[in-house]
Amino acid sequence: MAERQATIASSSGLHARPAKLFVQAVQEKKIPVTIAVEGGPDLNAGSILSLMGLGASNGTVVTLKAEGEGSEQALDELVALLETDLDAVE
Repeated sequence: MAERQATIASSSGLHARPAKLFVQAVQEKKIPVTIAVEGGPDLNAGSILSLMGLGASNGTVVTLKAEGEGSEQALDELVALLETDLDAVE
């Protein structure tokens, strides 16, 4: 299992457009990925409802976990995405 931490950079956190962009990226990886805030449960990172319920705002540190072939690279790419201001992405 691969694990990475990321700090949310989007000004609105993982809500609305940033959540949608992140869910799309997770689904493209075609491997199971979970996301959690410190002390919270691991949630399905490919579910818009899970992300909206996570309550991750700007500056929140989250932990991503994935299993399977390509999980290390997938998590590296997802961390880079979270650490980008997705509110500003065209």
